Amino acid sequence: MLKVGDKAPLFEAKDQNGNTIRLEDLLKEGKKIVLYFYPKDDTPGCTKQACNLRDHYQELLDAGYLVVGVSVDDEASHQKFIEKYQLPFPLLADTDHQLVEAYGVWKEKNMYGRKYWGTARTTFVINPDGIIERIIKRPKTQEHAEEILKGSK
Repeated sequence: MLKVGDKAPLFEAKDQNGNTIRLEDLLKEGKKIVLYFYPKDDTPGCTKQACNLRDHYQELLDAGYLVVGVSVDDEASHQKFIEKYQLPFPLLADTDHQLVEAYGVWKEKNMYGRKYWGTARTTFVINPDGIIERIIKRPKTQEHAEEILKGSK
Protein backbone atom coordinates (compact mmCIF):
# COMPACT_ATOMS: atom_id res chain seq x y z
CA MET A 1 0.00 0.00 0.00
CA LEU A 2 1.38 3.40 -1.00
CA LYS A 3 1.81 6.05 1.68
CA VAL A 4 2.84 9.68 1.96
CA GLY A 5 6.58 9.99 1.34
CA ASP A 6 6.72 7.08 -1.12
CA LYS A 7 7.99 7.54 -4.65
CA ALA A 8 4.98 7.62 -6.97
CA PRO A 9 4.90 4.66 -9.35
CA LEU A 10 5.90 5.76 -12.84
CA PHE A 11 3.28 5.22 -15.49
CA GLU A 12 2.56 5.55 -19.16
CA ALA A 13 -1.05 5.60 -20.38
CA LYS A 14 -3.18 6.93 -23.23
CA ASP A 15 -5.40 9.94 -22.70
CA GLN A 16 -8.82 10.52 -24.27
CA ASN A 17 -7.18 11.48 -27.59
CA GLY A 18 -4.82 8.53 -27.74
CA ASN A 19 -1.81 10.62 -26.67
CA THR A 20 0.71 8.87 -24.43
CA ILE A 21 1.00 10.55 -21.04
CA ARG A 22 3.97 9.69 -18.81
CA LEU A 23 4.37 10.71 -15.18
CA GLU A 24 8.02 11.58 -15.77
CA ASP A 25 6.98 14.05 -18.51
CA LEU A 26 4.35 15.64 -16.25
CA LEU A 27 6.90 16.04 -13.47
CA LYS A 28 9.18 18.02 -15.81
CA GLU A 29 6.60 20.81 -15.74
CA GLY A 30 7.63 21.49 -12.14
CA LYS A 31 4.09 21.43 -10.75
CA LYS A 32 2.32 19.19 -8.29
CA ILE A 33 0.32 16.47 -9.99
CA VAL A 34 -3.22 15.76 -8.82
CA LEU A 35 -3.68 12.16 -9.96
CA TYR A 36 -7.27 11.32 -9.18
CA PHE A 37 -8.73 7.86 -9.59
CA TYR A 38 -12.48 7.53 -10.04
CA PRO A 39 -14.78 4.56 -10.72
CA LYS A 40 -16.63 5.36 -13.97
CA ASP A 41 -17.27 8.06 -16.55
CA ASP A 42 -20.64 9.83 -16.55
CA THR A 43 -21.98 8.37 -13.30
CA PRO A 44 -23.47 10.71 -10.66
CA GLY A 45 -20.60 10.83 -8.16
CA CYS A 46 -17.85 10.83 -10.78
CA THR A 47 -19.59 13.59 -12.72
CA LYS A 48 -19.93 15.75 -9.60
CA GLN A 49 -16.25 15.22 -8.81
CA ALA A 50 -15.07 16.03 -12.36
CA CYS A 51 -17.30 19.10 -12.57
CA ASN A 52 -16.05 20.35 -9.19
CA LEU A 53 -12.48 20.07 -10.45
CA ARG A 54 -13.52 21.77 -13.71
CA ASP A 55 -15.21 24.65 -11.87
CA HIS A 56 -12.08 25.25 -9.75
CA TYR A 57 -9.55 24.36 -12.45
CA GLN A 58 -8.06 27.85 -12.76
CA GLU A 59 -7.60 28.04 -8.97
CA LEU A 60 -5.83 24.69 -9.05
CA LEU A 61 -3.56 25.84 -11.89
CA ASP A 62 -2.83 29.11 -10.08
CA ALA A 63 -1.88 27.12 -6.97
CA GLY A 64 0.63 25.09 -9.01
CA TYR A 65 -1.32 21.88 -9.71
CA LEU A 66 -1.80 19.80 -12.85
CA VAL A 67 -4.96 17.68 -12.79
CA VAL A 68 -5.09 14.21 -14.39
CA GLY A 69 -8.00 11.80 -13.97
CA VAL A 70 -7.78 8.01 -14.26
CA SER A 71 -10.42 5.33 -14.65
CA VAL A 72 -10.58 1.92 -16.29
CA ASP A 73 -12.90 3.30 -19.00
CA ASP A 74 -11.56 3.46 -22.55
CA GLU A 75 -10.50 6.49 -24.59
CA ALA A 76 -13.85 6.83 -26.39
CA SER A 77 -15.74 6.89 -23.08
CA HIS A 78 -13.34 9.54 -21.73
CA GLN A 79 -13.76 11.62 -24.86
CA LYS A 80 -17.56 11.64 -24.52
CA PHE A 81 -17.31 12.47 -20.80
CA ILE A 82 -14.94 15.38 -21.47
CA GLU A 83 -17.09 16.75 -24.30
CA LYS A 84 -20.34 16.43 -22.38
CA TYR A 85 -19.04 18.32 -19.32
CA GLN A 86 -16.34 20.50 -20.95
CA LEU A 87 -13.58 19.05 -18.75
CA PRO A 88 -10.30 20.96 -19.24
CA PHE A 89 -7.92 18.22 -18.01
CA PRO A 90 -6.86 14.86 -19.45
CA LEU A 91 -8.40 11.54 -18.48
CA LEU A 92 -6.24 8.44 -18.73
CA ALA A 93 -7.65 5.16 -20.01
CA ASP A 94 -6.42 2.41 -17.69
CA THR A 95 -8.19 -0.45 -19.44
CA ASP A 96 -5.43 -2.92 -18.54
CA HIS A 97 -5.64 -1.90 -14.83
CA GLN A 98 -1.90 -1.16 -14.60
CA LEU A 99 -2.36 2.22 -12.87
CA VAL A 100 -5.15 1.21 -10.50
CA GLU A 101 -3.12 -1.78 -9.39
CA ALA A 102 0.22 0.09 -9.15
CA TYR A 103 -1.44 2.75 -6.97
CA GLY A 104 -3.38 0.18 -4.91
CA VAL A 105 -6.86 1.50 -5.69
CA TRP A 106 -8.31 -1.60 -7.40
CA LYS A 107 -10.39 -3.00 -4.54
CA GLU A 108 -13.08 -5.49 -3.81
CA LYS A 109 -16.32 -3.59 -3.23
CA ASN A 110 -19.67 -4.59 -1.84
CA MET A 111 -22.97 -3.06 -2.98
CA TYR A 112 -26.27 -4.41 -1.74
CA GLY A 113 -24.57 -7.67 -0.80
CA ARG A 114 -23.00 -8.12 -4.25
CA LYS A 115 -19.21 -8.24 -4.29
CA TYR A 116 -17.25 -6.94 -7.26
CA TRP A 117 -13.92 -5.31 -8.11
CA GLY A 118 -13.69 -1.62 -8.85
CA THR A 119 -11.72 1.56 -8.40
CA ALA A 120 -11.65 3.12 -4.94
CA ARG A 121 -12.10 6.88 -5.35
CA THR A 122 -8.66 8.14 -4.30
CA THR A 123 -6.47 11.14 -5.10
CA PHE A 124 -2.68 11.29 -4.95
CA VAL A 125 -0.90 14.64 -4.83
CA ILE A 126 2.60 14.09 -6.22
CA ASN A 127 5.27 16.75 -5.78
CA PRO A 128 7.64 17.75 -8.63
CA ASP A 129 10.25 15.29 -7.31
CA GLY A 130 7.82 12.40 -7.84
CA ILE A 131 7.10 11.90 -4.14
CA ILE A 132 3.54 11.32 -2.89
CA GLU A 133 2.79 14.37 -0.77
CA ARG A 134 -0.83 13.64 0.09
CA ILE A 135 -3.38 10.88 -0.33
CA ILE A 136 -7.05 11.77 -0.17
CA LYS A 137 -9.12 8.65 0.32
CA ARG A 138 -12.80 8.91 -0.58
CA PRO A 139 -12.69 12.60 -1.50
CA LYS A 140 -15.92 14.55 -1.24
CA THR A 141 -17.16 14.65 -4.82
CA GLN A 142 -18.64 18.15 -4.60
CA GLU A 143 -15.77 19.63 -2.57
CA HIS A 144 -12.76 17.87 -4.05
CA ALA A 145 -10.93 20.95 -5.36
CA GLU A 146 -11.34 22.61 -1.97
CA GLU A 147 -9.84 19.53 -0.27
CA ILE A 148 -6.82 19.74 -2.57
CA LEU A 149 -6.38 23.50 -2.18
CA LYS A 150 -6.82 23.35 1.59
CA GLY A 151 -3.83 21.03 1.79
CA SER A 152 -1.62 23.45 -0.15
CA LYS A 153 -1.88 26.27 2.36
